[in-house]
Amino acid sequence: MVSHSVWIVGTSRSGKTARLVEQFCSWVQPQKQYVESFYTKKPGRKKGVHIPEFLYLKQTEPGVLVLAANDDNRRELGDIIVTSTLGKYPVRAKTPLGFFQDEVILFWPLLINSLSLKALFPVRLRPETEQELATKLWRPQLDEEILRVAGVNESRLVRRILDLLQLAAYSGIPCEDIAQILTKGLGENPTTLEPEFLASLLLDWRNWCLERGLLTYGIITELYSQYLLSDRNYQQHLTKRYQAVLADDVDDYPSVARLLFELLLDQGAVGAFSYNPDGAVRLGLGADPTYLEGLAERCRVEILTGPPPESLGEQAKQMVELLTEPMVLLSLPKTVHSIQTTSRAQLLRQTAEVIADAIQSQQVQPEEVAIIAPGLDAIARYTLVEILVKQNIPVESLNDQRPLISSPVIRALLTMLALVYPGLGRLVDRDAVAEMLVVLSRKQQPPENSSTDAINHKDAINRVSTDIDPVRAGLIADYCFVPHPDRPNLLAVSAFERWDRIGYAATTAYSEILQWLEQQRSQQELRLIPSPISLLDRAIVRFLWNGSNLPYEQLAALRELLETAQHYWEIDTRLRQIAPVNTTPYTTIIEFIQLLRRGTITANPYPVRPIGGARKAVTLATIFQYRSSRRSHRWHFWLDAGSPLWAKGGAATLFGAPFFLRDRLGEPWTAEDEKLAEEQRLRRILADLLSRVSERVYLCHSDLAVNGQEQLGPLLPLVNACVTVISEATVN
Repeated sequence: MVSHSVWIVGTSRSGKTARLVEQFCSWVQPQKQYVESFYTKKPGRKKGVHIPEFLYLKQTEPGVLVLAANDDNRRELGDIIVTSTLGKYPVRAKTPLGFFQDEVILFWPLLINSLSLKALFPVRLRPETEQELATKLWRPQLDEEILRVAGVNESRLVRRILDLLQLAAYSGIPCEDIAQILTKGLGENPTTLEPEFLASLLLDWRNWCLERGLLTYGIITELYSQYLLSDRNYQQHLTKRYQAVLADDVDDYPSVARLLFELLLDQGAVGAFSYNPDGAVRLGLGADPTYLEGLAERCRVEILTGPPPESLGEQAKQMVELLTEPMVLLSLPKTVHSIQTTSRAQLLRQTAEVIADAIQSQQVQPEEVAIIAPGLDAIARYTLVEILVKQNIPVESLNDQRPLISSPVIRALLTMLALVYPGLGRLVDRDAVAEMLVVLSRKQQPPENSSTDAINHKDAINRVSTDIDPVRAGLIADYCFVPHPDRPNLLAVSAFERWDRIGYAATTAYSEILQWLEQQRSQQELRLIPSPISLLDRAIVRFLWNGSNLPYEQLAALRELLETAQHYWEIDTRLRQIAPVNTTPYTTIIEFIQLLRRGTITANPYPVRPIGGARKAVTLATIFQYRSSRRSHRWHFWLDAGSPLWAKGGAATLFGAPFFLRDRLGEPWTAEDEKLAEEQRLRRILADLLSRVSERVYLCHSDLAVNGQEQLGPLLPLVNACVTVISEATVN
């Protein structure tokens, strides 16, 4: 039997997504092909290919499900498909996890009946809220002895246990079977906790959440795979809604996605899937590329040719051979260069200078350069950005996960909360008050050049003026701030004997802030402020907005603060409805401020991309971030090329992830398995990155790491074999 579904195999940038869209267009636009073949065929043109009528996707029939590996790719793929078909066909573009979430919420009444749950509208928990609530639930059982055996702190252990539920759900394994999988996988490992104990914690957590209508990513996926997909009523609704499915980069999908695809194909839907053998970016985070690859047996396989000619992908085999057989005398092409120094500080400076010189000499544009590292610490990120920005070269950090509390604006707003609401005095001190006065007295100056591309982060800082400078703010905090555990207060500026030193502008600004705070206090006492979220919004509008456009980084932080606060109070309201607790009215505010101060929440609002698209800037990213973004550049700078982290999964590998792969469920993970996995990961990284660079690669290596240890990573043979363009000796 001939399958009409298509399985497209190709390396990075080989045209898989374009072929996917082309296949979809051939399904939805057959009339155009038919007319062109018989009525408008020009001399010499081949006769159009006739498509069976049952493959025609009709505009009035069920829609088309389009899936992408992450949200950025989802938006781009959805836009391309809608543009190609002129928006005439009902297309629903989602990520796999986003689709599972929508389906669980849409068919929640069905789950209420089958699981005998309370009739509550479901609320999704964010990961940071999930961890906080799970910690409170498990704290009586996670004593010092448990933490000692686990070898990690309480926060890390809770996150590790929660990840097990998510990994099991992604693999289609019920929570009840986690203990069995861990028992086989861990074996007689004395450094780990009992699998039965971990499974019991997860069962308690799952049941606790379902009783309150709370959903996490792991619980959502388990509900979908274990209950919805096997429900006949849901299956009938699903097959009536979708007549085709398109899935891009299925090598990054969890195992449950294959169960969904097979159900749709069994019911007569057609599918088009793209698969990258050098992808698997999310392997270790729930992706199961080997299991998804088995879906190719039900499709017509199309293998695209190698990487595009404008990439260096053809050199991947040579570089891998040099790594696996170091005794073979091989030389790298002239397109691969190296920057070598002794110290890492010198490496960061010279790498930035090489980039700046190339851009200023017009060899390359900022948007054509990418700096990629296995891990970016704060020192490296700050050094590179500072040097390049001083040369008027903007830098874009991909998915820069800096904690919200690192922003002075956020810290100032939290201090403001502590001054308005009672009982929060222990959360504020003189330094915090001084910082609040500086931030709330800022005034944004309009830019001289209105071009978005001409405005970088340093320009935004220079365009901000403040009526209360740090020195005057410190004086005011020293003499006018009155600490108190319940009612901290700010006195009038005249409380400072030499208040004439403050100056007119600072005195006026401070008086306005003081008057506004007093007004909010009085309204809070009269309960005229609905919630702290409203107070945060008032402060932003009054002191920070000022009718001007804020820098994107600052705007993203403020949006994430409001989204986080909205979510936090929504969850708190739900918990108090189910089980009222005897706490003070302001306990939730205290816990919210403490949550932010722990640094677990980052500025990542929706949508995450700036208005107007990507900036014309140098890209700075980790390997995982860059590969996930599916970008490409003319020049690559591989930072810390001698680091051992190039072969390690690092934060992109969850504890116990290998145990839940469908082709080796519960099998022990040996040292030999780890070595083989690192070799395969390094090969995929090299092939993927080289396919995403078109002209030149710089291997940036320092003999010593940031901790002073010698760097002997797996890419060191490449560093020694390529042409050195700059070294510490040439500079000195």
